[in-house]
Amino acid sequence: MQNYLIKSISVVNEGRIFTGDLLIQNGRIEKIADRISVSSPVHEINGENLHLLPGCIDDQVHFREPGLTHKATIYTESRAAVAGGTTSFMEMPNTMPPAFTQELLEEKYAIAKHSSLANYSFYMGTSNGNAEEALKTNEKKNDICGIKIFMGSSTGNLLVDNYLTLDKLFAESEVLIATHCESERIIRENLLVFQSLERELTAADHPLIRNVEACFESSLTAVQFAKKHGSRLHIFHLSTEKELSLFTNMIPLSEKRITAEVCVHHLHFTSGDYARLGNQIKCNPAIKAHGNRDALWNALLDDRLDLVATDHAPHTLAEKGFLRNEAGGLERIPGEAGSYLQAHAGLPLVQHSLLLMLSYVKQGKISLEKMVEKMSHAVAICFGIRDRGFIREGYHADLVMVDLNRPSDVHARNILYKCGWSPLEGARFPASIVNTFVNGHLVYGNGEFDESQMGKRLIFQR
Repeated sequence: MQNYLIKSISVVNEGRIFTGDLLIQNGRIEKIADRISVSSPVHEINGENLHLLPGCIDDQVHFREPGLTHKATIYTESRAAVAGGTTSFMEMPNTMPPAFTQELLEEKYAIAKHSSLANYSFYMGTSNGNAEEALKTNEKKNDICGIKIFMGSSTGNLLVDNYLTLDKLFAESEVLIATHCESERIIRENLLVFQSLERELTAADHPLIRNVEACFESSLTAVQFAKKHGSRLHIFHLSTEKELSLFTNMIPLSEKRITAEVCVHHLHFTSGDYARLGNQIKCNPAIKAHGNRDALWNALLDDRLDLVATDHAPHTLAEKGFLRNEAGGLERIPGEAGSYLQAHAGLPLVQHSLLLMLSYVKQGKISLEKMVEKMSHAVAICFGIRDRGFIREGYHADLVMVDLNRPSDVHARNILYKCGWSPLEGARFPASIVNTFVNGHLVYGNGEFDESQMGKRLIFQR
């Protein structure tokens, strides 16, 4: 295995930025110092004018394999992830078939072992009828990131709305419970009202159908179950100001039993963007009015929201109701095929999440140190990930070198998602990803990949 010595780089870690050298040996960070010299063979990299960050850890992605591989695969999306500086991911159970048994869950690990360029973990899926099977995850709590509960509509029978099942899962789970919180009842009631209107529904109606109350009621229910049983609860993709009242910044993250995250698209887009992007930004929970975005930013900065993720959820252009024209742009498919109600919910983001957040660093919205905390450190703490998420001696060398002064563009030719599109097409980011290391392996460097080594299964300390 190649060893590396990174010289004279600005290291961003644990609230500090300092210039120094870093030695990678046998896949781990061997030494960090002002100056390092070695007698053994190493590949030396000049880090002058660059910054070194711990690799991003994305706790919420949909890589679609098995069963939905026309949208994405673990290989294609992990490749996009490392090109964007994400070195580890945790993936959702709503594949085909859903990960409702321990055997199906382990089949996903077997696929990733041979195809994922990033480190990986997979959530155990839950339904109204598989509580006993899901709770077997307790027997391997150090090997699984958590169990996932869709407390709002999802594909197939992944919805868990039986309160007896919910009570059992919250009472007996010894691993983290991660929830998608939207009230199915409120959504259905709202949809009936909107369908009674004498007009075609559009994406702009999405945040009114899947509204603030649908999110708050479901999040409140999850928090009540967690407080009743003392469960370890993590609520995904907060999207409303009202929900923020359920969370605190009065205790350290390492001591919290109830945590929450925000996704990059809820920090970036608002309901005003539906006029321009339409179904491209249709997602669940919906992107909502401007005031919610401002409140989410405030809560991220004051630590009521604990980490940043993507909810990367690729669909084909046709499934979103679009086609690519001869000029390379996107056009809505006419008729029902391009309608709001037919469009699938979700958007691809994992290749561009770090670049998007670095653009907010450049704008002064968030400090570089705070961004690293929320995309790396806090995720490792929140999930108890062993030896990752920090630039520390002895830790796995999951590292990203970025150039904060070299812009990068998003266009159809450099999008790596299998679905081949992004709602960020046409954007120019002020920074670029130079190198990405996964377990000390330089998997991505200056636009080129070395796919000779795969990522590893994440291990958890609980």
